[in-house]
Amino acid sequence: MIVGVPREIKEEERRVALTPIGVAALVAHGHRVLVERGAGAGSSLPDALYAENGATLVDAPTLWQRAELILKVKEPLPAEYALLRADQVLFTYLHLAANPALTRLLLERRVRALAYETLELADGSLPLLAPMSEIAGRLAVQVGGWCLEAQNGGRGVLLSGAAGVRAGKVVILGAGMAGTSACQAAVGIGAAVSVLDIDPARLRYVHDILGGHLTTLMSNRATIEEEVRRADLVIGAVLIPGARAPRLISRSLVASMRPGAAIVDISIDQGGCVETARPTTHARPTFIEEGVVHYCVTNMPGIVAHTSTHALTNATLEYALEIADHGLAEAVRRRPALRTAINVLDGQVMHPGVAAAVGMATGSLDSIL
Repeated sequence: MIVGVPREIKEEERRVALTPIGVAALVAHGHRVLVERGAGAGSSLPDALYAENGATLVDAPTLWQRAELILKVKEPLPAEYALLRADQVLFTYLHLAANPALTRLLLERRVRALAYETLELADGSLPLLAPMSEIAGRLAVQVGGWCLEAQNGGRGVLLSGAAGVRAGKVVILGAGMAGTSACQAAVGIGAAVSVLDIDPARLRYVHDILGGHLTTLMSNRATIEEEVRRADLVIGAVLIPGARAPRLISRSLVASMRPGAAIVDISIDQGGCVETARPTTHARPTFIEEGVVHYCVTNMPGIVAHTSTHALTNATLEYALEIADHGLAEAVRRRPALRTAINVLDGQVMHPGVAAAVGMATGSLDSIL
């Protein structure tokens, strides 16, 4: 199979979908790998390293025209829409629940679109979302501390506190991979941490791995309101696979927060869990709404691209190899988890969460495959 790895064109997106070692693995299986020139530069992976591992360096039009399997990091942007073909398999982070326009485009062009973020194992885990969620969770504390600095509009709070001074209060909504990673980072710097979730098993897990050095609370309207009002930093880390994130924090609740407090909404890729949140970029990461600093960058791991690219390839390579080796239909039969990754196929929406979010019917995957 001809596998294509384009350069990401999303603003400030420095990741690339495949490392040179990943290229070598595909080439060893007999596949041809086309890499767009400069694709790995933002991740400190030069073209020469890709060529040494068997990649053919090409321009973007050549890559999109020839490749049968496209491996990307982020969803296609309007400048790439005309390059999509009906016979291609697109494997990337799609987040279609928050993007009805892209969903319609993929349907019209009959692209076979698979999303990393919806690939789910039998135990309910999300192995292709997990590495980026882990990184985003740890980054959320780092950028949240930056948002609290006075020159960025924050209230001038040091999350770790100081001798004789209280530590900053961090409230984390969601105890999944991103939320747990945020808890680890926040506890590690000495912040006063509360985490809320609807699953007592997840709360018990976080409590145990952090030795009880945080407060765990069942998530409901009353506890969310009480904790958010007292917070210096709120981190939104809620996720429903494939579906739009639930709105847990209203505008009125944001308005009741301390002036100069900060919100980092990790779930902004899926529409965000804060009513006042709107997508931002690394070039312009924050805005102030209701007196609160908001950080809502849709590709947070992109600012640590070298780490993120290696973590992503570690997770996705085995599934990319399966598709390249056997074709999509046989790969789904061999690896049932790939079924959950299929968002759009043959002009139909296949993931129920996406279908519900964009108001469309769910197609029958078995009848097509």
